[in-house]
Amino acid sequence: AFFMEHWKRRQMRLNYEWDLTGFEEEEDHPRAEYEFRVMQKYLKTEHKAQKSEKEKLTCRDRCPAYMTNVTLMLLMIGVTFAIVFGVILYRISTKAALHMSSNPTTRSNVRLTVKTTAAIINLVVILILDEVYGAVARWLTELEVPKTDKSFEERLIFKTFILKFVNAFTPIIYIAFFRGRLVGRPGSYLYVFESYRMEECAHGGCLMELCIQLSITMLGKQLIQNNLFEIGIPKLKKLIRYIKSKRSAFQEEEREKKLQRYETDFFLEPFAGLTPEYMEMSESEQRPHDRSEPREELGGEQVKDCTAWSQNIIQFGFVTLFVASFPLAPLFALLNNIIEIRLDAKKFVAELRRPVAARAKDIGIWYNILRGVAKIAVIVNAFVISFTSDFIPRLVYQYMYSPDGSMHGFVNHTLSYFNVSHFQNGTAPIEPEHLGFHVDICRYKDYREPPWSPTAYEMSKEFWAVLAARLAFVIVFQNVVMLMSDIVDWIIPDIPKDISVQIHKEKILMVDLFMKEEQGKLQVQDNLAFDGEKENSSTHSPKLRTQTVLHTQSNNY
Repeated sequence: AFFMEHWKRRQMRLNYEWDLTGFEEEEDHPRAEYEFRVMQKYLKTEHKAQKSEKEKLTCRDRCPAYMTNVTLMLLMIGVTFAIVFGVILYRISTKAALHMSSNPTTRSNVRLTVKTTAAIINLVVILILDEVYGAVARWLTELEVPKTDKSFEERLIFKTFILKFVNAFTPIIYIAFFRGRLVGRPGSYLYVFESYRMEECAHGGCLMELCIQLSITMLGKQLIQNNLFEIGIPKLKKLIRYIKSKRSAFQEEEREKKLQRYETDFFLEPFAGLTPEYMEMSESEQRPHDRSEPREELGGEQVKDCTAWSQNIIQFGFVTLFVASFPLAPLFALLNNIIEIRLDAKKFVAELRRPVAARAKDIGIWYNILRGVAKIAVIVNAFVISFTSDFIPRLVYQYMYSPDGSMHGFVNHTLSYFNVSHFQNGTAPIEPEHLGFHVDICRYKDYREPPWSPTAYEMSKEFWAVLAARLAFVIVFQNVVMLMSDIVDWIIPDIPKDISVQIHKEKILMVDLFMKEEQGKLQVQDNLAFDGEKENSSTHSPKLRTQTVLHTQSNNY
């Protein structure tokens, strides 16, 4: 809430400093593709002479494109879920294989090895699918044929954000809310392909695994996408251009000496975003760098540059959505942004052409996305605290079931009983007496009725009490934080006081200027009227003199 309020104040200050307080966006002209489609529709219609209304694309014309968009979006999301399921199978099978290893060191580090390698696989898949989803989102947006560039930009941003958000956060959401809850119980475990048991959390919960997954994904994306690409891609493009030029270093140096500065800058990369993972790629980047071919910098097919917003919003999601499980996320985000700012500055100065400035009064649809992510972050963190950690079960035990109000006996309270004779055929331990004695009753972590109860292995009353407490915590936490956010929004003004005072003074000066101008106009009109009366009086005075002279002469006679 403080971040959003600070950004609104900062945005208002920038609007005032850049003289955009009264700026109204001009109406966008239709895109060339839209006009072409309208012309095709007009030529296909019959009785063109009877058509008085201007042709336009309707929802019926766009219906096939909309159906294609929905189908492919769902397909891409399904691909993400399938890949996450594949990583789950990798963890299950690798864990089983490592447990059967003869090396004691390997068996002792099975959990850490599986968690780390699975997180790295998830990171690689996320990086690959980000590029694929960016291209798919642009192609789907072009199918819709939006009328204006602004509409094209908003639709492209929405599709790309949805796909990249699902791609980045699906593995993390699975670990936070689903892992360890779909395993069944002893004697009735849930198996995958009838061979492998679903994976469970560690004895302390899934919070540590969630922290590892989140840290590797966030740091990997920042290091590879935001920093290595910043340095590697421009250098690689320079190398390719140098190889294609087929000139020696001496000839290249002599040629650059003969060129003017603006001619040398022409061979730089056109500005179309700061890193290759940004959502838009300009048409000028897709064409060969030929000096004889005209190019447009911010027109035609190119959408307004969204700079680093795509990755910044995903980073904002990492920082806010699961900050309860990875408190160092804001620190790493700050360090990454400091480094990226310097890398971007170097690219602006030495690697890219000068960007063409475009007037805009705000950040557009991105502000609404930021607010949406901030609202979702409150709910997600409430569920992380209540369902992923043991915070709520500990409170429930301390205040409802503990005989002395302490945490003594909490672990025993969270364990249920199981009779080993109730194992299904082929699921019992291979060595039942590996402890040195025969075991009849074992314990496992869950809230279930004991085997001697009439409702054996059903959910116990403690389970429902803990579940009710967790849901109550989510509701209370969400409403309290939302209320505090609204209070912060109400207390902190959107416009800084000095800016509002300055704007008020400027309005008063403007009104005084208008009043003086109106008074000047009235004075000019009065002067013109007075001069007109004087001219009229001067034209009528000779006639009066002649009449009086004639009258006196007649009297004398």
